Amino acid sequence: MKVTSLLSTATLLAALAWTGVASGQVDPAPAKPENTSIMGGSGPLANEITPEVRTAVKKGLAWLDKQQKADGGFSGTAYGGSAAFTALAGLAFMADGNMPGAAGGGEGPYGKNVDKALDRIMKCCQESGLITNEGMGSPMYGHGFATLFLAEAYGQTQRADVKEKLQNAIRLIVQCQNKEGGWRYQPAPVDADLSVTICQVMALRAARNAGIKVPKKTIDDAIGYVKKSQEPDGGFSYMLQGRGSGFPRSAAGLACLYYLGVYQGDELTKGTKYVMQGLPGKGNAGFEGHYFYGQYYAVQAMFMAGGKSWEAWWPAIRKELIAKQTSDGSWAGDMDATYSTSMALIILQVPNRLLPILQK
Repeated sequence: MKVTSLLSTATLLAALAWTGVASGQVDPAPAKPENTSIMGGSGPLANEITPEVRTAVKKGLAWLDKQQKADGGFSGTAYGGSAAFTALAGLAFMADGNMPGAAGGGEGPYGKNVDKALDRIMKCCQESGLITNEGMGSPMYGHGFATLFLAEAYGQTQRADVKEKLQNAIRLIVQCQNKEGGWRYQPAPVDADLSVTICQVMALRAARNAGIKVPKKTIDDAIGYVKKSQEPDGGFSYMLQGRGSGFPRSAAGLACLYYLGVYQGDELTKGTKYVMQGLPGKGNAGFEGHYFYGQYYAVQAMFMAGGKSWEAWWPAIRKELIAKQTSDGSWAGDMDATYSTSMALIILQVPNRLLPILQK
């Protein structure tokens, strides 16, 4: 299998432009996360990917392969159904080095699965830019995950048709940002919550890394919203109108700041301290709800932080997820096994550093 690191010079320049470095809009030497050795798509560091991880991923991908439908989609009930599930499954395959082909065919043993998932997501793209499917109750969840997947696929294929759909999807996200600076379930600038906001922020970041224009005001307003969501204890509120910290949304809030280009400040210090209370295996029962959702964002936040934060979090979540895998290769919980398995596989493959969104 040819494993391709997707980080290119263009991607690096786009990432710099995100925080204004390339255009001189901010300090030309912003602070970086603690552990700069994890940057640049360099692959796993020593002892990050153990034989046990490889076995778990192999079994998990084989199980996920069997769940794909003839139309390329993956069904489910959580976070927007088919579009969201298909995108997350596609990302799980891509995190192992399975990539879509510029003209079909794919790359890697599961490249065909990624191609089929991409075709399915493309068919879910509406003229408005919204990526959705029939019966999707909270469409902006699915839209965020699907746009992230499109951005990663476009970065690999450079297909003009994918670029067009991606640009439309990003335009919709920009238009749907509310006056507080966040996003909510429906494609309208009405209210906002942190859970939907992180989905849109990751999509915006991935698209920008792939060279798609994103207005600076959109990012500045989002930074303001996330910072206003933080509580005195370092955690984050679900909505500005109802205060109170919680682990899953706090992991999302912390990751959100990193993806928005915030690499230093009290918000990160306090947020990291709060999230560390949910360290896997520590036994803090108050930090175990929405398990896969919370760990999906927590592992990304700690990866971005690097240093001691990553050194503590990665072995702990790695051990816990391997123990939770069922005999058929899937993971159960959080409403749907396809969703849980996709999330678990993405988490376990973060150290691969193959997805551009995980190369910052």
